[in-house]
Amino acid sequence: MLHQTAEGQTLKTGGQLIVETLEANGVERIFCVPGESYLAVLDALHDSRMKTIVCRQEGGAAMMADCEGRLTGRPGICFATRGPGATNAAPGVHIAMQDSVPMILFVGQVARRAKHREAFQELDFPAVFGSMAKWTVEIDDAARIPEIVTRAFAVATSGRPGPVVIALPEDMLKDRVAASEIRPAVHVHTAPDEAALETLEDMLMSARSPIMIVGGTRWTAHTTLELQRVVENWQLPVACSFRRQMLFDHLHPNYAGDAGIGQNPKLSARIREADLVLLVGGRLGEMPSANYSLLKVPYPDQTLVHVHPDAGELGRVYRPDLPINASPEAFVSAFSRRTPARPLDRQARVASAHADYIQWSTPPETGPGDLHMGPIMAWLQSALPDDAILTNGAGNYSVWVHRYHRFRRFGTQAAPASGSMGYGTPAAVAAKAIFPDKTVVAFAGDGCFLMNGQEFATAVQYGLPIIVIVVNNSMFGTIRMHQEREYPGRVSATDLSNPDFAALAKAYGGHGEIVSQADQFAAAFERAQKSGKPAIIELRLHPEALTPTRTLTEIRQGI
Repeated sequence: MLHQTAEGQTLKTGGQLIVETLEANGVERIFCVPGESYLAVLDALHDSRMKTIVCRQEGGAAMMADCEGRLTGRPGICFATRGPGATNAAPGVHIAMQDSVPMILFVGQVARRAKHREAFQELDFPAVFGSMAKWTVEIDDAARIPEIVTRAFAVATSGRPGPVVIALPEDMLKDRVAASEIRPAVHVHTAPDEAALETLEDMLMSARSPIMIVGGTRWTAHTTLELQRVVENWQLPVACSFRRQMLFDHLHPNYAGDAGIGQNPKLSARIREADLVLLVGGRLGEMPSANYSLLKVPYPDQTLVHVHPDAGELGRVYRPDLPINASPEAFVSAFSRRTPARPLDRQARVASAHADYIQWSTPPETGPGDLHMGPIMAWLQSALPDDAILTNGAGNYSVWVHRYHRFRRFGTQAAPASGSMGYGTPAAVAAKAIFPDKTVVAFAGDGCFLMNGQEFATAVQYGLPIIVIVVNNSMFGTIRMHQEREYPGRVSATDLSNPDFAALAKAYGGHGEIVSQADQFAAAFERAQKSGKPAIIELRLHPEALTPTRTLTEIRQGI
């Protein structure tokens, strides 16, 4: 039934306007945990073309929204109820902020008449999310929903992308207001000026040992292919920032490795000894900069050219010799049309850097215990299609992915540079929902999986056949590693007692496998794929296999 004003204007509820504004901005799906505080939105979603994916915990839902923003460049959308629902979603907001990922979190709020009384589950949202979101706002007038939500899309995607949090008072969503045409947000593009590009040309022509580091967001598949032409033209070795490895083909002859945790010492030396560092898209934060040691703060020894879409990031940590305020897409497009004025002679350096990477990324064949991760990673490299999407959270197990998996294409990696645990499983659910025809594999440690492993039920509910590889060593491995190094033999609060993960998968309605020897893995993986169900493959790893290069005992003994 349509409601109209005396002048014949159509009246719509705030809930309807929320949904219609999302639709106008091209949203295809939302991730949520339902709550009574936004029932009017849930009712409007009943008639929407958008897909509603109901999750089991708001943290998982927010991480799914982050994954969508990470893989598509469009804001992922999450809905959570007020109070505990909103605070449960906070880890996903923090990840999106630190990783520069566009997302919008809608949270329910108490009725306007009850505000500032500490009403049931009331929160001061600007105070709670102000330090971890680009913008936090509460909509008190339903008539302003199209304005504010459309602005949220612009804020989330412009400059340095990030999360926006929008609070929705329960009674506001029931208000009926006159509705007008809703138009989508217009994205802001920043492009390099010609003078800056000419200066960069001169700097690259004069450099003896330059290196490029790529990172951040606002990349596209086309841009990453154009980037290959840039580094070929200018004979540049290129490194990817921490957990941004999908930005460059690892088997391209110019690839030098990833600047991440535990990076190749030879790559670290190349960056420190470079006479010019061309940093494109990223911030080079604490992890990829090896605790800010690769480039000195605030004045690097190397000549620094920093390309970033947000002017606020240029000079924030490192003072660049040449700042270029441009998105990676615009910069690479413009610079790919430029070629050196005379022949360069840096091919030997480029080839040496790539050879060092190949050696570094070749997995070991043996290790402690009966199950060795090296052969498993080698098999996955040969068996997975180039467009397979790999997700993971945090933990020592993730080193096997980052160091030994050779990413070939854009859009194949979803992992939190913020270092958050519990990300891999919900991210895999989102990735499979977005790209149902692609193989999606999540890696998780035993501790990492059990933080958001209940989202495996979401995969089962929606028929999303992800494969979760749980690397089980019965401990919080990263913390044990630090503990054994700093306080040898004094084990405290790092042991875990775990369920049978294969049985857990079956209890959820999925497929489960247990692998205790490396030669069992290929068959187990193939059975998981053929099942057509979401699957968990539990790898029972010996506790001594704490890192790819050092055992637990060696770390304890300081070897």
